[in-house]
Amino acid sequence: MSGPRTTRGRLVLVLALGTAVTVFTATVPLLRGFFDLRVYYGTVHTWTHHGGLIYDYRVPGTSYGFTYPPFAALTMLPLALLDRTSAIAASLLVNLAALAVVLRILAGPDWRRHGWYRWSLCLCLLALFEPLRDTFSFGQVNLVLLALVLADCLLLATGRERWAGAGIGLAAAVKLTPALFIGLLLLAGRRRAAGVATAVAVAATALAAWADPRASRFYWTEALWNTGRVGRLDYVSNQSLQGVLARLGEPGRPLWATAVLLTLCVWAWRTRRAVRAGDWAAAFALTGAAACLVSPITWVHHLVWLLPSFAVLLRAGHPRIAGALYAVLCTSVVWLWFDDASGAGGFLGSNTYTWITLGLLLGLPTGQPRGARLLQGRSTATVAAPAARPASPAAAA
Repeated sequence: MSGPRTTRGRLVLVLALGTAVTVFTATVPLLRGFFDLRVYYGTVHTWTHHGGLIYDYRVPGTSYGFTYPPFAALTMLPLALLDRTSAIAASLLVNLAALAVVLRILAGPDWRRHGWYRWSLCLCLLALFEPLRDTFSFGQVNLVLLALVLADCLLLATGRERWAGAGIGLAAAVKLTPALFIGLLLLAGRRRAAGVATAVAVAATALAAWADPRASRFYWTEALWNTGRVGRLDYVSNQSLQGVLARLGEPGRPLWATAVLLTLCVWAWRTRRAVRAGDWAAAFALTGAAACLVSPITWVHHLVWLLPSFAVLLRAGHPRIAGALYAVLCTSVVWLWFDDASGAGGFLGSNTYTWITLGLLLGLPTGQPRGARLLQGRSTATVAAPAARPASPAAAA
């Protein structure tokens, strides 16, 4: 790595970059004021302290309320014990811990060899990543879900398959998008893990139904099908296929369903190829990209699910491509078309992040590079067939 060769020079560079990043994040981007955390906090306090219903709460002065499955509200019950300032501090700490888990897994078994200098530079770069910035400033939960799913894949890779699938099941019970990873388990032939994931998701959903039957009935019969509760489909932050169609004035479900079906076919085809090549990291990254595309609403902060794709690009020896795409995702460029996304320029520019996600789904390299040493699960060592199981979710950067 080029740059200062002395410890003192490296420390000065890291401090300078850290200061520049801090100034940038404090002045340039749109800070979200922990808005989503306000939704969670108000919902839980209304539910536990005032006898209100989960889905009746609205942030004062807005029409926004709780939109996740009821089990998500159960997991957020500790907020009922905190004041607002403590809730913000807890959100920051939980997201930092989840980010540490994600980076540890993506870096692979040799994570220590990168040293403090490279990890410091990495953290400075991550602080510029718009989906990550928004996750922290909204007080969102996507990093926690990503950590759960990645940890689950690590269990599979290291042969500890007894509880493999539980993380994916919990993530799917909190938010529906990670349920696509159950499909990944089925494509990979991990039927037991897929069964565990399904059972955990169903059990968590049943627990929520027992805790608040009215909320569960309302969510699964009404709220789930009303995307208007989440926000406008054509809002520029919605970087999904549905968002692209809505900004074109084509929000109809038949066209969107066709686009989703085609996307899932491409995902299944590419994921099966990755699985057959033993490249679990690429299979996971492809699933994260596909989930962002097919979800009706994928806000910019949901794109933290693309982080594994950048790890795969680096592992496969494409740092320039990874750097270019990453840099675009740091620019907040889609907000230039906040007021008007009409015309060819609006079509291309306002959907920039969607094009990146689609490009990753179509072009992400699969197959382990020569000489790659990824974690091997104990279960794969006993398989006599020549086709090996996926080796690891870890993508060594």
